[in-house]
Amino acid sequence: MKTARLPDTDSIDELARFWDTHDLTDFEDQLEEVAEPVFRYGQKGITVPLAPEEIEAAQQVARSEGSDLAGLLHGWIIEKLNEVLRTRQPGEAK
Repeated sequence: MKTARLPDTDSIDELARFWDTHDLTDFEDQLEEVAEPVFRYGQKGITVPLAPEEIEAAQQVARSEGSDLAGLLHGWIIEKLNEVLRTRQPGEAK
């Protein structure tokens, strides 16, 4: 009998359907402990639509920098925000 594998998805709906029909104890050998928080409370997320080729290009850059995609994009956004804020004149509309 083939051992069932944990789903490789971030979809809440897919994960909910999976766990509705499976038991965590059947997957103990596939679980791993994580030291960092999985959920960050108090932070808001947004969705940025990108074409598949844009996502692939950004993933390649992230891998080359030893980062993940979210970390790379977060860094770029913060960098650009700081740049824009530095160039604004005092009293300029926000």
